[in-house]
Amino acid sequence: MTRHIIPGYNARRAAAALAVLLALAVAGCRGRRYDNPITKDTQQPDKVLFDKGVREIERGRYEVARLTLNTLINTYDTSEFLAKAKLAIADSWMREGGSNGYAQAEAEYKDFILFYPTMEEAAEAQMKICDMQYKQMVKPDRDSIHMIRGEEECRLILTQFPNSRFAPAAAQKLREIQEVISEGEYRIGAFYHHKGSYHSASNRLDNLTGHYPLFSRADDALLRLGDSYGRMGARFRPQSIQAYQKLVRDYPLSPLAGEARKRLTDMEAEIPEADPVAAARMKYEQENYQPKGFWGRNLGFFSIRPDVHMAAKSGQPSMTTLRPSIPATVPIPGAEGQRGVSDVTAAPVAGADTSALDSQPDARLNQPGAQPAQPSEAPPPAAGAKKAGAKKQSKKK
Repeated sequence: MTRHIIPGYNARRAAAALAVLLALAVAGCRGRRYDNPITKDTQQPDKVLFDKGVREIERGRYEVARLTLNTLINTYDTSEFLAKAKLAIADSWMREGGSNGYAQAEAEYKDFILFYPTMEEAAEAQMKICDMQYKQMVKPDRDSIHMIRGEEECRLILTQFPNSRFAPAAAQKLREIQEVISEGEYRIGAFYHHKGSYHSASNRLDNLTGHYPLFSRADDALLRLGDSYGRMGARFRPQSIQAYQKLVRDYPLSPLAGEARKRLTDMEAEIPEADPVAAARMKYEQENYQPKGFWGRNLGFFSIRPDVHMAAKSGQPSMTTLRPSIPATVPIPGAEGQRGVSDVTAAPVAGADTSALDSQPDARLNQPGAQPAQPSEAPPPAAGAKKAGAKKQSKKK
């Protein structure tokens, strides 16, 4: 009865529910417990300061927490809680958030790893750096600085702390970051292919498919790559065949594999067998595929965050950074068919007679004490030249 009598009842009810949810979310962020407390029950002054700093972090009073923890570090320089206090300062910056907070947190985490590389928390600090770069990523058609930084930081976990408990999560984050980087490269290559700039398209797509084989649209990139090489002339026919063969061999469950086989048949090229390891990986990806949720399907275009639901969930991510490659149309120095010597060396000549350097005069013109060169006498002019000169002088008179 009330909802029919009071105008705007449903709208106000929805607004009140939203306000309650926001309040709970803010309260949850402010009151979230600290991840690395010290459970040692003691009343030592340094432990009391540490506990006070942790309580301030949990309450969201980050500046007070950092002042308290810095007091511990500066006053008790031999305390057993120094490492934990330094880590807590970095955690306070990370919880504060924002570009400035993340930058300060990354600097603190790097210092912690430098001073305490053997502690278990060093891998956790590196993982948090990876998380911060991951949270700041944007869509693939925008600034890629955080994608590149995130790829570097997540890769450090796998190289410096391969046996830590954070290695599997770091590997998955690395796959998702590389999915976003690959999507940006694919869009550029597909644009060039659509516009008919096949030299540029082949350069982008060849570098992409060779460097990031776990990319979810690598099969489509290989099909476009083979078509681009095929349209560049007979000289690039081998590269076109290799692209189609790679699609058939490494992505056998792709719906585009049949089209690649057809083009290989038309080109009278060999059709390779499917790689069983690649087939098993693609089968695992298809069985563990998670589609977008309701909000992602309907409101995802409003978000600045990249879409990573198509990222691979298995396979070894690339452990090197994507670098610009040399296009196939640019000749490579030293390749077959090119001549010339570019190596220049200098070495003393064995057995040469060098006495002339000591006994003979210097051949340079400006040597000390040398006589200036005398000008040579000009040859006498011919008889015809004398008469011509006389005639010119008589005309002038």
